[in-house]
Amino acid sequence: MRVLLIDDHALFRIGLLELLERRGIKVIDAVGDVEVGLRLVRDCSPDVVLLDLRMPGTGGLELLRQLRTESSTPPVAILTTSSDDRDLIDALQAGANGYLLKDMEPDDLVAALDDLIAGQTVVARELTGVLARAVRQDPMPPIESRFADLTPREREILCQLAAGLSNKAIGRALGISDGTVKLHVKAILRKLSVRSRVEAAVIAVEQGLCHQNPV
Repeated sequence: MRVLLIDDHALFRIGLLELLERRGIKVIDAVGDVEVGLRLVRDCSPDVVLLDLRMPGTGGLELLRQLRTESSTPPVAILTTSSDDRDLIDALQAGANGYLLKDMEPDDLVAALDDLIAGQTVVARELTGVLARAVRQDPMPPIESRFADLTPREREILCQLAAGLSNKAIGRALGISDGTVKLHVKAILRKLSVRSRVEAAVIAVEQGLCHQNPV
């Protein structure tokens, strides 16, 4: 596993680098500059990026949005002290694959990195209630027509996403390859006009799609 850490707090950055390396995780670099981080993502192709939410100048969300415009980027997890509802939703809508808190246990962080590489979207357990509240307070616009565009297979996979399954687990359950699942997931995100698996899953649950079409 090759990790890139982008965080402007030097003490935290250095401490996390040492912690990860003690657990056998290769840290490509730990940098506090957004532009340097962007170049390293492009040049070094890390397996996962841990990104601070707020940094001087170009912040974490701006960097995340820029990465998501590029053809191939690794999973990116926001690693922050903020448990604010809006920050969580903004990060997921910007395309984050994870939203983790800096006070989490080291073993939980390592497990989250494994999940991210396996294709899962990971949100800190403490924030599941925050996510539910945020969805209720900021309801999605009507999307019935977008759901109607989904094929039966895409609906099936969407409900598997809502159950928290990785691409590999979905492929095993449905008897199809990881690559085929990935193509279906891309189509689902495009048709629902969302940028992350968690967003799609939240919409599916909120709209009752998976209750109507259990898998």
